[in-house]
Amino acid sequence: MNEIVMEGRNLARFYDTGRKLFSPPASVKALNGVSFQLERGKTLAIVGESGCGKSTLARLATMIEEPTGGELLIGGKSALVGDAALRSRVQIVFQNPYGSLNPRQKIGSILEEPLKINTKFTAAERRAEVEDMMTRVGLRPEHYNRYPHMFSGGQRQRIAIARALMLRPDILVLDEPVSALDLSIQAQVLNLLMDLQQEMGLAYLFISHGLSVVKHISDDVMVMYLGRPVEEGSAEAVFAHPRHPYTAALLSATPVADPSRARTRISLTGELPSPLKPPSGCPFHPRCWKATDRCKAEMPELSGDAGHRFACHHPLD
Repeated sequence: MNEIVMEGRNLARFYDTGRKLFSPPASVKALNGVSFQLERGKTLAIVGESGCGKSTLARLATMIEEPTGGELLIGGKSALVGDAALRSRVQIVFQNPYGSLNPRQKIGSILEEPLKINTKFTAAERRAEVEDMMTRVGLRPEHYNRYPHMFSGGQRQRIAIARALMLRPDILVLDEPVSALDLSIQAQVLNLLMDLQQEMGLAYLFISHGLSVVKHISDDVMVMYLGRPVEEGSAEAVFAHPRHPYTAALLSATPVADPSRARTRISLTGELPSPLKPPSGCPFHPRCWKATDRCKAEMPELSGDAGHRFACHHPLD
């Protein structure tokens, strides 16, 4: 087995909504029992609808917030908010390249900032490091003195990736990194990320709401629903043979380039339940066509083998 650079053990994150008039205090279980292992040089994709807990997991992984329960380990060491040494090993690339860059700073200053704060490099050394990283992500040296508004969306996301890599982290948390870009630009950025991963031995925690984006970039996939994993395993196993009805529904909604390929669309009824009042038993049962009385009463645990596990009382064949 490769080196484990990040591990989550039964992670939970609850948010107290406070007391309201005539109502008891409530707690939102944004994340409720998530375990995973991330290997060096590999990509773990976290997939699910809005509200499933993906972004909460990203905040825990980057030590922006501490878990309510469970433990996050980075390089085998327990990760706590404020641990600067571990914090530099994990960096994040946000969804929107238009909002994540300071419009008043030149690109060179944006990329030098992590080095100014965290290293003792001279100005000349910082400049050399920045120009080297700009070359790696496909930018030219003359871009050093330009402002963010002078770049396209794809170029801005390259700048954001370069900024995340300035401290040579082990792990990148990619929070929907291409969803704001055109399809043709998405492919270019994904190819860049794959090249950088191979070149620098990076581990990626790739957050996405769509399976089509992660199909070719991920080694492993975790599908989440209402704060809990419902299916996890190698990307090959999950895409080829989904066992949980929710995963099958997500896959059926994924566009396919081959018009001759016959497909059956699975339409889910209803909306994602409120995390303030999750359903009893299996949280997916109100929308599932295979639900029985057992599903309404009993929460399923992850079962299966090490390469493919699913939380369902009536898994698909």
